[in-house]
Amino acid sequence: MHRTNAIAAEPRQIVEDGLEARVAAIVEPEIEHLGYRLVRVRISGLNGMTVQIMAERDDGTMSVEDCEIVSRAISPVLDVADPIPGAYNLEISSPGIDRPLVRLSDFERWSGHNVKIETRVPVDGRKRYKGRIIGIDGSAIRLHLDAPGNDETDKTSLDIDDIASAKLILNDDLVREALARDKALRRANAN
Repeated sequence: MHRTNAIAAEPRQIVEDGLEARVAAIVEPEIEHLGYRLVRVRISGLNGMTVQIMAERDDGTMSVEDCEIVSRAISPVLDVADPIPGAYNLEISSPGIDRPLVRLSDFERWSGHNVKIETRVPVDGRKRYKGRIIGIDGSAIRLHLDAPGNDETDKTSLDIDDIASAKLILNDDLVREALARDKALRRANAN
């Protein structure tokens, strides 16, 4: 079942490496064709071997039914391409409340919330950042740091191309915001 309003996807700018990147290249076109956005691919040794694919609608939601649609569509695509040696478990999921941020629009959408960021290489002498997203400026993510170093101010900017991973930090404010957004979406979809 294909959704009729397939989205023009904003490219992910924080992406996988190695085998995860190969799987992402295989499944992303099919996921987009269905009208969803790929968020992340992770491969782990959990339960033998698990391929976890996070996806979402363009509004950030992902229901159990959406996961089933994506699973039914990409399972045969992965079987034909056969990028993973041996048996594996395929897991399709939503990004969840403490979601990874992979697009500039993710940082913009979740501005005001706390995030953990790890950079690919040290930026100003550090690779790990924790703070509140202030906003974006071009391709830079502006942060208010929780614990600036001795020679740092409490505000910094990181270019998205330097970021290896970014994830929202689960706290009461994030849960309240996620519940409010979900309620508003349900109301809008009911109308």
